Amino acid sequence: MADFDYTSPAELFIVKGRGSSGGSHMTYRRFPTSAEAIKYAVEALKADSLASAALVVGEDRYNGAQIRELYDGTRYPFSRKSV
Repeated sequence: MADFDYTSPAELFIVKGRGSSGGSHMTYRRFPTSAEAIKYAVEALKADSLASAALVVGEDRYNGAQIRELYDGTRYPFSRKSV
């Protein structure tokens, strides 16, 4: 992911766990930059929500583990919070 563009717009899809009715639902958020979406995904979501998250940047899709890898990468443009 060395050529990942942290300035591109991004969409984040989060599948929330099963409720008492046994169903699940998806949350969608749009971010002006992928860096902001990655920051939100790693710092604001619980670990199980990150695991079920998908980041879409242009035609590319990244799963929760890949989102975490982008956050931990040396090119990530923001300071990191201890998570």
